[in-house]
Amino acid sequence: MKALINFGSLIFLISFLGSPLWAKASCADLASLALPDARITLARSVAAGSFTLPDRVPNSSAAPVFTNATFPPPAALAEVPFKDLPAFCRVVMSIRPSKDSDISVEIWMPLSGWNGKLMAVGNGGWAGAIAYPEMSAALARGYATTSTDTGHKGTNGDASFALGHPEKVIDFGYRSVHEMTLKAKATITAFYGNAPKLSYWNGCSTGGKEGLKEAQMFPTDFNAIVAGAPSNNWTHLNAQFIWVAQAMHKDEASYIPPAKYSLIHDAVLRACDAQDGVKDGVLEDPTRCKFDPKVLECKGPDGTACLTAPQVDAARAVYSPATNPRTKQQIYPGLMPGSELGWAAQAGPQPGGIPYGYFKYVVFKDPNWDYKMLNFDGDIALADQADNGIINATDPNLQAFFAHGGKLLQYHGWGDNQISPLNSIDYYNRVVGAMGGADKVKDSYRLFMIPGMPHCRADARIPRGGDGLNSFDSISVMEQWVEGGKPPDRIVASRVANGVVEQTRPLCPYPQIASYKGTGSTNDAANFACRVPQR
Repeated sequence: MKALINFGSLIFLISFLGSPLWAKASCADLASLALPDARITLARSVAAGSFTLPDRVPNSSAAPVFTNATFPPPAALAEVPFKDLPAFCRVVMSIRPSKDSDISVEIWMPLSGWNGKLMAVGNGGWAGAIAYPEMSAALARGYATTSTDTGHKGTNGDASFALGHPEKVIDFGYRSVHEMTLKAKATITAFYGNAPKLSYWNGCSTGGKEGLKEAQMFPTDFNAIVAGAPSNNWTHLNAQFIWVAQAMHKDEASYIPPAKYSLIHDAVLRACDAQDGVKDGVLEDPTRCKFDPKVLECKGPDGTACLTAPQVDAARAVYSPATNPRTKQQIYPGLMPGSELGWAAQAGPQPGGIPYGYFKYVVFKDPNWDYKMLNFDGDIALADQADNGIINATDPNLQAFFAHGGKLLQYHGWGDNQISPLNSIDYYNRVVGAMGGADKVKDSYRLFMIPGMPHCRADARIPRGGDGLNSFDSISVMEQWVEGGKPPDRIVASRVANGVVEQTRPLCPYPQIASYKGTGSTNDAANFACRVPQR
């Protein structure tokens, strides 16, 4: 029988007739599966608990910003419980939609207990590696799963691949994820004899951007998208990083050492923690906090308990939006009060990484370009022109995605130290405006803002991982929405430390926030209601 199977024709006929023609193929059979612009380099069954990482997996944790921590962060690769994974069929392929493309993709399919669904998982930063921890988490849930390196190899802070390779920039921007999705669906169909009944996307940071890009450009690829802290306004986000770096490194006196972050953070909590009716070390709605770091200005010489005047100015720059100096128009919003413990992501002692590589290799195509040279007037327009929608995912028209029943669950931590949470609110409001009002989108799109949570739930630069909620199951919530018809009116999230749940609190669909009812423990979600705040 193996010799008689023409997999290319099989996939075409399955797609054309809408029903399976063959029983599932063996994993090894997939080595001869013919797919457009693709070559399968490995098709092998992996016994339960026997998966080991391939040699030379890029160390994504080396990048200073934009980590993807929807599941365990890249730094925790060695701690991912691969030994607990069920048996699966592992397919590795290279996709070459252009002469300069080489997109690596992996597809994992349970050998038994498949739930009938696909879950594609996103990347962090500039990608450059398969997201093995995220694939492992999806496989453990019974999903067939897939991931891509987006068309290049490297750490997620390295953009040097883009210099002289415009096709690889397109692959990173959108083409790799779409091609991966098409190939994964075809491979799953060949293996099981049935196409996935539902397709889910799950990603944070760059992965959140990738999910929004799919909804905007390829609206039928996925039935449901979980998009966390999306870096969707890529050009302006990168500019905001440099806005902070220029302020922090204006001169030696302006730099705020990490030892002073807790000083600022504690002052923020003293000023604003009780505004939401509960003094718990977390700001439920940081937009109400009008903290001015000038209250910490030194009365005498510099010391650990105060900020110098130049440091006050630098701190104000972190909170303030990046703006065009000529038109005064906002380029990108600033970080929120409560994010201070993680400021090293944007304001560390040695600026570099993703934002600098973007302007260096993609916009100016000059390896010698220096971040201090960025002009916030003409250079931002130049960056937008250079991108031309390749990486940015800012289109608010999601009509086609919503029309086929697509669901979008977006979340963002108020304590995000890399991507301003106001960016998510801005995109949500723009979609609401484009779609004709909040009532028009509530059955398809919900945004959840998470008090105290840093970037994508985890960040090695933040002591204790932040002060707020850091654990919630967005996938189960999405499954209940898509498969059970239950829209998420509230999500119970937890703060977990050392494996112990210290606090639960409801997450509320924007613009609602969790409001204490006035009685009972403030560590119990049952004692909070979702309400629209009074301004």
